[in-house]
Amino acid sequence: MKRLFDLLLSILGLILFLPIISLTALLIRMKLGTPIIFKQQRPGLKGKPFILYKFRTMTDERDQNGELLPDHLRLTSFGKLLRKLSLDEFPQLFNVLKGDMSLIGPRPLLTEYLLLYTEEEAKRHNVRPGITGWAQINGRNAITWEEKFKLDVWYVENQSFILDIKILLLTIKKVITSDGISNHNHVTMPDFEGTTPKNNQNYTSM
Repeated sequence: MKRLFDLLLSILGLILFLPIISLTALLIRMKLGTPIIFKQQRPGLKGKPFILYKFRTMTDERDQNGELLPDHLRLTSFGKLLRKLSLDEFPQLFNVLKGDMSLIGPRPLLTEYLLLYTEEEAKRHNVRPGITGWAQINGRNAITWEEKFKLDVWYVENQSFILDIKILLLTIKKVITSDGISNHNHVTMPDFEGTTPKNNQNYTSM
């Protein structure tokens, strides 16, 4: 039922929001250049890697050594607007169609975090990652990593169709109010360095 729900809503979303998606892509091409789509490998269900799609929100500016400048220097006012309105998330509807993601679930984080999770935190990978989730409507990037992971695991252990509907409706409210977009001292979230320096054996072979 969850997969059918994902397919129906993602197809409906792509159809209904096609004009907005097309206009967003055009503006990104004009203001930030190419590529329009940001692609990055992320861990999915059971830690299996997949390619995440998002609209690009940063420039390619580099220092004299050819290294990318810090995020806060490459994130333009236009990029901030895309994030504020969550327009950068639209391409993930294609991830949902492919089966890499669900509409609702823990957000897919960086692959290098897999070895930093505790056994409890690693439970967040027992379901498909989502475009939005329980942590996103309960603080998003304004809470700590530990709080975020506790919320993710709570969702995994209590997921239901009714809960998914609740999260989806509350997400719309969060987008409208632009609540919790960034951490108080970072453009999104600071890097996760591990709750404890313990490898998770479930994912070391993936």
